[in-house]
Amino acid sequence: MSQSQPSAIALGSNLGDSRAILEAAIVMLAKTPGITVASQSSWYRTAPVGPPQPDYLNGCVILEVQLTPHDLLQTLLSIENQFGRERRERWGPRTLDLDILLFDNLIIDTPTLQIPHPRMTERAFVLVPLAEIAPDWIEPKSGCAIAKLVQRVLNCWGQNCRKL
Repeated sequence: MSQSQPSAIALGSNLGDSRAILEAAIVMLAKTPGITVASQSSWYRTAPVGPPQPDYLNGCVILEVQLTPHDLLQTLLSIENQFGRERRERWGPRTLDLDILLFDNLIIDTPTLQIPHPRMTERAFVLVPLAEIAPDWIEPKSGCAIAKLVQRVLNCWGQNCRKL
C-alpha cells in the first residue's frame, strides 16, 4: 500500500504512569515507517468497563498510514507488547490498549480484525476524544458523522468523560 490512508486509533491505559505511557506510544507510532500522526485529542479520565479496576486515561489519534489494516494491527499489537500489555481477562486493566477504530471508509470483518471497531458507537470514552479531532468523519456502517454518534451516545447513556 503506497498511498496514505487515514486511520483513527483509540488509546487507553489504567496501569502505571498512564499519561507517560500514552505519550510514549504516540511517539513510537510517529517513528514507525509508513505512519504519520496527523492529530491527537486531549486526554480524558474515564470509568472502566468490566471488572473493578482504576479509572482509564483515554484519547484518540488520527494517523496517515501507508500500511494495510492488518499490518497496522500488527504494529499496534507490537507497541502494546513493548509496554507490557498482558491479556489476562476480558476488559481487564492494562498498561496500554491501542484499537483501530476506523481505517478510511473500509468495513472489514475477519476473525482477527473488525473495522469499524465493533463497539465504538456505544462508547463515550472513544467517541468524545474522536469527535474532538474528527467530528465529520463518517462511520461507514451507520453512515453517521462522529459528531452525531457522540451526541447520541451521551444522550442515551448519560456517560461522562472528564477532559484533563
